[in-house]
Amino acid sequence: MEFFIGPDLFAWVLLPLLIFSARICDVSLGTIRVIFISKGLKYLAPVIGFFEVIIWLLAIGQVMNNLTNAASYVAYGGGFAAGTLLGMMIEERLSLGTVAVRVITNKDAKELVDFLRTRHFGVTSIDAAGSTGPVTIIFMIVKRADLPGVVETIKGFQPGAFYSVEDVKSVAEGVFPERRTRFPFGTLSSGRLFRKDK
Repeated sequence: MEFFIGPDLFAWVLLPLLIFSARICDVSLGTIRVIFISKGLKYLAPVIGFFEVIIWLLAIGQVMNNLTNAASYVAYGGGFAAGTLLGMMIEERLSLGTVAVRVITNKDAKELVDFLRTRHFGVTSIDAAGSTGPVTIIFMIVKRADLPGVVETIKGFQPGAFYSVEDVKSVAEGVFPERRTRFPFGTLSSGRLFRKDK
C-alpha cells in the first residue's frame, strides 16, 4: 500500500486515520459493553467484548509498529476520547433499562399521581415531613425510554418540585405501560401542563 500512495502520506495521514477509526470502534464498543453489564445483559456483553478486543489489538499493533510516528499517538488518544463520547451517545439513543424516579413536593400531588396512573405507570405516594413542613413523596419505576416524558409531566404539574433519577439494574413484577407511552402527555402552556382530553 505504501508503494502506491507514498510513505509520507501513509505514515502521517492514512495510518493515523486508521488508528483513530479503530479506537473509536473499540472504545465505543467497550462503553456499550460496560453499560450492558450494568443493565444485566450478560449474553450480549461477551459478544461485544470479543469484537472490542480484536479491534483494539489491530490498533495497538499499528502503534507499536510505528513507535517513532507522533501522529499515531495523537490518533490513538483522539480515537479513545471520540469513542467514549460516541458510546455514551449510542447508549442514550438505545434508552436501555429502567430507572427509579422520586419526586418530593410540598404541593397537592393528587392530580399528578392520578394522571400518571391513567397512563398505566405504577405510582406510589407517601405523606411525609420535610424540613419546611408536610410533603408528598412520589416513587415510580419507569422505562428509560419513557423518562423524558415523565420528567416533562412532573415539571408541568409540579413546577419547582424536587426530583431524582437513579438507574435500576433489574425489576420484578411492577406496573408498566404495555408499550412505549406516547409523549408528550399534554401541551405545556405558560409553564403549566394541560391535558389534551380537557
